[in-house]
Amino acid sequence: MKIGIIGAGNIGGNLTRRLTALGHDVSVANSRGPETLRELAEETGATAVRAEDAAEGAEVVVVTVPLKAVPALPAGLLDGAAEGVAVIDTGNYYPQRDGRIAAVEDEGLTESRWTEQHLGHPVIKAFNGTYAQDILDRHRPAGAPDRLALPVAGDDEAAKRTVRALIDELGFDTVDAGTIADSWRQQPGTPVYGLRAGRAAVEKALAEASPERPVDFRG
Repeated sequence: MKIGIIGAGNIGGNLTRRLTALGHDVSVANSRGPETLRELAEETGATAVRAEDAAEGAEVVVVTVPLKAVPALPAGLLDGAAEGVAVIDTGNYYPQRDGRIAAVEDEGLTESRWTEQHLGHPVIKAFNGTYAQDILDRHRPAGAPDRLALPVAGDDEAAKRTVRALIDELGFDTVDAGTIADSWRQQPGTPVYGLRAGRAAVEKALAEASPERPVDFRG
């Protein structure tokens, strides 16, 4: 598939490494310009591009930037993407880093709902509680007893199927975590956030989540 990755930090960089290794056509962008991604491009064979061009023709777009950077993403970011593009949101709200976001804290929007409102496109929440190094080191073949499972939430069922299939190809199981309205169950401070476990434990952790935002994650 043609995949655009916006953000080349730990998650974005390691997804670039794995997805190119699996044969996908990856374009990667950051806020500082393609010239700063030369080493990653040379290492992986990905194409370094401007953020404005990362989604061009893409069937999957991964948005993996700090939440505070989402409103500054280029307008019309997804205009050139393929029809039916699946947009993955890996983001988390950390008030100490992002500043206080009233829509999340006072109005009760999930972090991914806030992001998709800025993008003007539905998102699939995935990888937000995944350790970046695990993307490189902890992938396993289907059926392996130590295969990790990742929660995946979203409203667009077709896009969710695309994302879950891609995660399976990356070497991880998935658990359907519900809609974007349900995605608070995998936000920071919940039992599933950062959990390294299989499907049954991930399902249990999602069920045990509380909708009350933990004190450590309030601004």
